[in-house]
Amino acid sequence: MKTNGVLIAYVLMLMAAIAVSILLITAPASQLLGGSEHAIRSAFHGLFAGIFMVTTTIGLYQAFRLWVGTEINIKELQIGSLINSIICFFTILFGNWIYIPYRSEEGPRSYFLKTTPEIHKIFFEFKEFIALFTLPLLVSATYIIWTYGDHLKENRPLRMTVSLLLMLGFFYFLIAFGLGAAITKLKAV
Repeated sequence: MKTNGVLIAYVLMLMAAIAVSILLITAPASQLLGGSEHAIRSAFHGLFAGIFMVTTTIGLYQAFRLWVGTEINIKELQIGSLINSIICFFTILFGNWIYIPYRSEEGPRSYFLKTTPEIHKIFFEFKEFIALFTLPLLVSATYIIWTYGDHLKENRPLRMTVSLLLMLGFFYFLIAFGLGAAITKLKAV
């Protein structure tokens, strides 16, 4: 007999497959992705950023549990932190790939520098660098969780360190996510 966790995973995968199938059947790809030549990489960046919002929020919840010292499932924490780091990597990878057309002569950067340079200087430059903080913070947390495993339960300073790393990862991501959404609203790539 399968465990409840495995059964839930199968049900979630089935629901996701049904949702994607309905989406692909009913939505024209050009409307779904947009008309830009950078639509696919932008869509993947948005997809991974959306997934990262979910995984990093779960990471924030785990950080809170570590901070207050409630009972934790180390295997759940290990897998969750690893998934969080991987999704963070792909979000940044696609974000950096979008950065190339952003800086092109016809891209949003040129537009903002001509019309409202403070938007580029504050919104994008700040967003660009603050978003990059998330990966080393989350990879560090993942490394500590996987290296120390069950010893986290008894080691309060280590628990607090991991908790702080996860909270800061969430904080920096949230700022980058909000600024990225605002920039896209003002002038898409």
